[in-house]
Amino acid sequence: MSQFQRNLSEGNVAKQLIFFAVPFILSNLIQSLYNVADMIIVGQFSGTVSMSGVNIGGQITFIITNLVIGLAAGATVLIAQYLGAGQQKELEETIGTLFTVLILAAVLFSALMIVLRVPILRLIQTPAESFDEANRYLTITMAGTIFIFGYNALSAVMRGMGDSKRPLYFVGVACAVNVGLDLLMVKQWGMGASGAALATVISQAASMILCILYLKVNDFVFSFRLSAFGFHKERLKMLLKIGIPTSVQSFASSLSFLFLTTMVNGLGVTASAAVGAVGKFNGFAILPAVAISNSVAAMSAQNIGAGKLDRAKKTFFIGLALSFSFSTIIFTLSRIFPEEILSIFADDADLVAAGKVYLTYFGLDYLVVPFFFNLNGLFNGSGHTTFSLINGSMAAILVRIPACYFFGAICGLGLGGYGLGAPCASLAASLVGFGYFFSGRWTKSTIIRQEASS
Repeated sequence: MSQFQRNLSEGNVAKQLIFFAVPFILSNLIQSLYNVADMIIVGQFSGTVSMSGVNIGGQITFIITNLVIGLAAGATVLIAQYLGAGQQKELEETIGTLFTVLILAAVLFSALMIVLRVPILRLIQTPAESFDEANRYLTITMAGTIFIFGYNALSAVMRGMGDSKRPLYFVGVACAVNVGLDLLMVKQWGMGASGAALATVISQAASMILCILYLKVNDFVFSFRLSAFGFHKERLKMLLKIGIPTSVQSFASSLSFLFLTTMVNGLGVTASAAVGAVGKFNGFAILPAVAISNSVAAMSAQNIGAGKLDRAKKTFFIGLALSFSFSTIIFTLSRIFPEEILSIFADDADLVAAGKVYLTYFGLDYLVVPFFFNLNGLFNGSGHTTFSLINGSMAAILVRIPACYFFGAICGLGLGGYGLGAPCASLAASLVGFGYFFSGRWTKSTIIRQEASS
């Protein structure tokens, strides 16, 4: 087994999960910090209008990014199961197919989004004051889609092979570059949302290029030569089967939050910026649960590939306990220090007051979402991404959006009511997920079993 591969199907389950999850948590922490840095630096040095523009443009960029994150997460599951089953050829072909698909997708999405950016911004009722800033931010980030896609794909491949440390190193480089460029372009040069967008794209490019160079020098399983790219029919079929549901689920979740942004935009630029500030904090707040659930997916996939279902189940319960512990701490801090948290993003009393109302209700999600995330991690690890898609999408579209509208608009709770949509959706998805868990259907792998019989 090479230096890039780690066997997660042997040894102490809790120890393996913690050692795998900690670098993952740190990676997500650093990534969240440099995403938050955009909002903080823009808020402090360019004002509420630019801050609103970064939030709105970032929401749309996040939807596109989530498509590749979902597909890459599917690749992580495939690679982990092939590694657990000792199927090296299938592993290498999956990596080559993934990279080829994502390069083509990056070019397509860049072209489409640059052409459609103005109609999209109008469709979601972008406030007139922040329209130009949102437009500039979106144009620049969409032009750099290939770097965002590339970094996430490389990280997903390494994590599927049991290596969560090297993605941490490269995201650390991206964070340092991003914060430095934010301070230069936004604070010193006064570029506002454009500077924040350029900093994001350049930092992702630097991280991706350094990652490729490092892997080539150290004889990674994929050579990055032109001949290594291509479509392997069976790998593409499995990649799409496992990855597309994960992508669509991420897209549906992001789309529901975009609907929320659209509803909040009708309340004005201060409300829009306040929700953006809470959204940036939320990206930091849920990262332990996200990282642990993704670790559960990778580790349970290797164990299921190796035929060790009991270890996969034990991985889920340990991951859930860890996630809930972290989330309870975050929930408590958000209750005790809401003003202090929001003041980090902007020195604006109206924004802090509006954000506090929203966070009071939205923050309830921290007590519920660990259950949903870790159930999804287990189901995705076994290849049951279609169930995760249906459950997550229905919760996002049929619960979160109606709940936001009902509590926020019909009941007249305003921002507080809009914040209730997230915990309502997580609760509904968790209840359905536990039903599927106790049914035992997730124990039937949809990857290794299918290929063995084909």
